[in-house]
Amino acid sequence: MSSELTMAAVPFPSIDPVMVQIGPLAIHWYGIAYVAGILFGWWYARRLAANTALWNGKPPMTPQDIDDFLVWAVIGIIAGGRLGYVLFYELPVYLENPLRVFMLWTGGMSFHGGLLGTITAMFLFARSRGFSALSLFDVIAASVGPGILFGRIANFINQELWGKVTAVPWGVIFPAAGPEPRHPSQLYEGLLEGLLMFAVLRFLTHRFGALRYPGMVGGTFIVIYAVARILVELVRIPDPQLGYLFGGWLTMGMILSLPMLAIGIWTINHALRHSRAENRG
Repeated sequence: MSSELTMAAVPFPSIDPVMVQIGPLAIHWYGIAYVAGILFGWWYARRLAANTALWNGKPPMTPQDIDDFLVWAVIGIIAGGRLGYVLFYELPVYLENPLRVFMLWTGGMSFHGGLLGTITAMFLFARSRGFSALSLFDVIAASVGPGILFGRIANFINQELWGKVTAVPWGVIFPAAGPEPRHPSQLYEGLLEGLLMFAVLRFLTHRFGALRYPGMVGGTFIVIYAVARILVELVRIPDPQLGYLFGGWLTMGMILSLPMLAIGIWTINHALRHSRAENRG
């Protein structure tokens, strides 16, 4: 059976995780993915903030606000992503050597932590500028899909976060995971959380006019991510240091996504109630 699975599998493409090496300096695809995602999100968010037709009037923020928020966003992503990984995934290891928290080059970032860090930065920044944090969240949420896609492709190149053994014809043999074909769960996440989500949110912003209802786009982002993450976790191998939790079927990714789902639904409902109240007014 193992040999039959191998014959039907896709061999892993030989891609070096290091894009370029300049002396002791190694530039990894993962780092390039982060930079490309942030730069695209910045460019796209500026376009949304400048497009008055999407807001049915003057946008609550300007492209200059987006420029100024960029530094806040980078700090939120990196600090939140790192602290989230430390707290949710490997706290005992980092308690033994707290200085490892600052060794970002060793890897270890959490999307859920990065999201919390970015949301915190959004609320602080929006409060300092005097406009709705939910509107800023809508703009940023609509802009991050390609960045998530780039990051998951980088996970694939790094041969990390792979899926369970499978007989599907697109199963990939990851040399680091053994000889059996596995679900390319990194690509599943990239397509669902990145490409599909970007397409859905673009429809909401450009066809449905959802930016007029603060929280609608951001809430939809959270719901789509949570549902996609939970579904992919069904075929993804859990983090080895944690394994399966609470009876042997839940993963940390599922546990962290469940409250996200509830928050996303609440945010969408809040936006709809606000829009209905405006229409009655």
